[in-house]
Amino acid sequence: MLRTQPKQTWTEKGYVCEPVSKSTDLKAEIRRLAKEKNAVIMAHYYVSGEIQDLADFVGDSLALAQKAAQTTADIIVMCGVHFMGETSKILCPDKKVLVPDLNATCSLAESCEAGAFEEFVKAHPGHTVISYVNTTAATKAVTDVVVTSGNARQIVESFPKEEKIIFGPDQNLGGYINAVTGRNMLLWNGACHVHEKFSLEKILALKKEHPQAKILVHPECKGPLVKVADKVGSTAALLKYAISDEATEFIVATESGILHEMRKRCPEKIFIPAPPNDSTCACNECNYMKLITLEKLYNCLRYEWPEVEVDKEVAEKAIRPIHRMLEISERLGL
Repeated sequence: MLRTQPKQTWTEKGYVCEPVSKSTDLKAEIRRLAKEKNAVIMAHYYVSGEIQDLADFVGDSLALAQKAAQTTADIIVMCGVHFMGETSKILCPDKKVLVPDLNATCSLAESCEAGAFEEFVKAHPGHTVISYVNTTAATKAVTDVVVTSGNARQIVESFPKEEKIIFGPDQNLGGYINAVTGRNMLLWNGACHVHEKFSLEKILALKKEHPQAKILVHPECKGPLVKVADKVGSTAALLKYAISDEATEFIVATESGILHEMRKRCPEKIFIPAPPNDSTCACNECNYMKLITLEKLYNCLRYEWPEVEVDKEVAEKAIRPIHRMLEISERLGL
């Protein structure tokens, strides 16, 4: 169930959430508050460009987890979805972790309810459980190792070929890993609402209009899209490819927030957002990521609320697979 913000009171101390004055220089105030409170602002590539530009660090899920584990800040402000805040809190239990809007959840994480996943695991004994980082802390607590789209293949391949593996919750990412590794992992039936909606027909139509464009596809997309891709990879991997490749046009099949950084890093290149199949919109956005706004970030820092809390027992179980991911990633140089 989504948690809603109180309309009047921000904390038990009675701070009143007043509307932000139109005369407030939000960007300047956010940076002032972050410095004053020794807070680090971390942002995922899928939040709006103005939030990314204000952040101290922008990255994908793996990079955000790695950065959270290393920070010396007193407060972590996670501009992303709720599970990212949970991951930071698990890694940094003594720090205050804030998310500007607790309603910024994740459809993929919500597709894998912890109790149901635990029953699934119990029904298939003898399997190593690998869970995508896009899961709740409670789901991570019944997991052996966590992965991101940037390290999933390498971590799966670090296990013996004969290892029996359960992979959840993203069936598209799991199916892709099975295909490229020759594995036969047992997949949980979950998916991201953004990556599920890309239209192969519309992407191929764009390709006809831009025959020199290369198609970049996130592995959370369905198999037919992956097959037409010039590059399949995590958000960070697609960005790196776009920067280094000689092509000057790219059709990008992942959440459109990444185009902000692509255009900043490569202003001479053209990046075309792949459209969804159920809309006339030219791009495909995560409505949860876009809940993070400048006004919410300002109030979040001002009142140090909403704060992410993780049950201690759950956190103690969930930190083991996260640490295992970070250890394997470091060993493999990821």
